[in-house]
Amino acid sequence: MILLRLLLRLRALPCLLALLTLAGGARAFTAADALAMADGDTDDRAAAIARVATSGDPKVPAFLQSLLDGEVRVAGGKVYVLQGEQAVDAATGAAATLPADAEDVVNSNRIRREIGAALSTLRLMSADVAERAAAAKALKDEPDESRLPIIEKALAAETDAKVKADLEVLRGAILVTSQDKAKRLAAAASLAGSSEPSIKSLLVERLRPAPDGEADAEVRSALQTALRDLESRLAWGERLGVLFTGISLGSILVLVALGLAITYGLMGVINMAHGELMMIGAYATYVVQNLFRTHFPGAFDAYVLVAIPCSFLAAALVGAVLERGVIRWLYGRPLETLLATWGISLVLMQSVRSLFGAQNVPVENPSWLSGGVQVLSNLTLPFNRLAIIVFACAVFLGIVFMVTRTRLGLFVRGVTQNRRMAACMGVNTARVDTYAFALGSGIAGLAGCALSQVGNVGPDLGQAYIVDSFMVVVLGGVGQLIGTVYAALGLGVINKFLEGWTGAVLAKIFVLVLIVVFIQKRPQGLFAIKGREA
Repeated sequence: MILLRLLLRLRALPCLLALLTLAGGARAFTAADALAMADGDTDDRAAAIARVATSGDPKVPAFLQSLLDGEVRVAGGKVYVLQGEQAVDAATGAAATLPADAEDVVNSNRIRREIGAALSTLRLMSADVAERAAAAKALKDEPDESRLPIIEKALAAETDAKVKADLEVLRGAILVTSQDKAKRLAAAASLAGSSEPSIKSLLVERLRPAPDGEADAEVRSALQTALRDLESRLAWGERLGVLFTGISLGSILVLVALGLAITYGLMGVINMAHGELMMIGAYATYVVQNLFRTHFPGAFDAYVLVAIPCSFLAAALVGAVLERGVIRWLYGRPLETLLATWGISLVLMQSVRSLFGAQNVPVENPSWLSGGVQVLSNLTLPFNRLAIIVFACAVFLGIVFMVTRTRLGLFVRGVTQNRRMAACMGVNTARVDTYAFALGSGIAGLAGCALSQVGNVGPDLGQAYIVDSFMVVVLGGVGQLIGTVYAALGLGVINKFLEGWTGAVLAKIFVLVLIVVFIQKRPQGLFAIKGREA
């Protein structure tokens, strides 16, 4: 009685119930069981694993894990388990001498799957809710009627609502292939409430023409109803996934176009090397990553925090040199500026190829940007893309604050609106031009740092975004930062929705046609310059 109260206080009721349930039908793990699981043809071994896994003997999970890890040997009809340098008898656990002719147990892919499923089945009796949830999720992919007894026991003992729902779906997936029509009908009704993509595949398979699929008309009707209900729920996850992907693409376009909104929108410079400035930021991130991996491996997860300012400074420095050395002499001559910056972009790409090679370089996400948060069964939001959305918002707010609330921003706006008057008021216009162009270039470097976390880093990185970034700036309104954000998010979402209907190439063409038509009707873009500034 005291032990029962202690277990209840420790919230180990699921484990206690499972032990009590298995106590009556538990069967000792024997040497014959171990031999049947380790030796013989694949079908016999798979059947033995499924049978012994439900025996209830606590030695079974350890033996299954040893079998999966390649620590089991067979000799003379006996099975041994290696524990370091020492061998023990698989059934009794007693120390034993490993015969010289002992053979390794070779596991095929099917046997590995069977062992993994058996271990997941046994973990359904764990006291840890997370472990039971992971076990139920692992078993969903391969429903097997031989595991039904222990799943029924786990379902009776389960207290967590989510794990219980998963187990009910798993039981329905198993019973849908039963020989009993009533059980198949009940299974179809239970599967109608599921939202798992794997269940959709199971229902589609069961609805195949006879003899491979369901032959009974009533059961087929129930399965079709379940499939329609499931598809209607999965459709929402797909729609939300497309929306999130569009917002994610839009946030990348915001980062790419913000720098161009300054160099082209505010300064009027058609910079065809803008994409290569992004590339420089991405390669700066790659260099910082390698430095951390070599010299500070313990702090590797923090390399992105150092790479952000480094990518900004690297691209800003190149931009300042570019403005001082070339663009300064070409203000007011857009055609010459376009040709010159295009040539510079080729030089930058070849320089990177010479330094880092023509192949893409690997940039690894830190652990806190790996994985994602699962919102729905078919919708997972990756942490790296969520971070890019937040990062794009932070960069945009920083640029707006700098342009509207700082002395440099005032000088930039003054020079772009009336250069001669600004010079008469004592503003060093040449220095302001350099600062503004370096700022736009640095923002491009930040975009490259962000892109390195979601895609490949190579010499051609910037070529994929230069056209889109110009379209965003023109569509949003030249010189309008808020228009850049609206245009980038709109183009990202529209492009992803069109891709689902027409494919990537036609989606690009349709977006371009829409922009051309829009600019024909409204040349000033979404947000026109008004008042004295115009």
